[in-house]
Amino acid sequence: MRSTQRSADPPDPSTVPVDRVLLATEGRPIPQSAIRFAARWHAPVRVVSVARVYGISFALPNPWLMPSRKEWQEQRGIVDDAITALEKRGVEATGHVVGTRKATRAIVREAVREECDVIVMAAEPRRNRFVADLLWSQEPYRVQRRADLPVYLVTED
Repeated sequence: MRSTQRSADPPDPSTVPVDRVLLATEGRPIPQSAIRFAARWHAPVRVVSVARVYGISFALPNPWLMPSRKEWQEQRGIVDDAITALEKRGVEATGHVVGTRKATRAIVREAVREECDVIVMAAEPRRNRFVADLLWSQEPYRVQRRADLPVYLVTED
């Protein structure tokens, strides 16, 4: 059972022992500031990007609601660029793209599956909670609320 009360702020990064990092994005390009933050521990990094599935039709997957080839390729490019930048910093990195309607759940599952100690995501400024629940760009804050491990949100450059 998940606790209902969570601290909004993760612990100081210098005090957290990290063996593996998950660098995640809900589809936006990963800024250099997030890559630098993920590389600070010199631990292996798993890069994950979410290709958004827009829904289902009659409880069945509908090909018109799935990400297009172009969207898949864009997300693969984001992952490849992040891996290249991390490797230039001397950090071991791997990654892949996940297609889902529920990015928060997919990112948290990936962190658990890969046995990551922290999640790092780029984030826009926080919005009003009512409006934020409707915006895809506020996904990092939903991940922070749902995850049982520290989630570090890095504001864009």
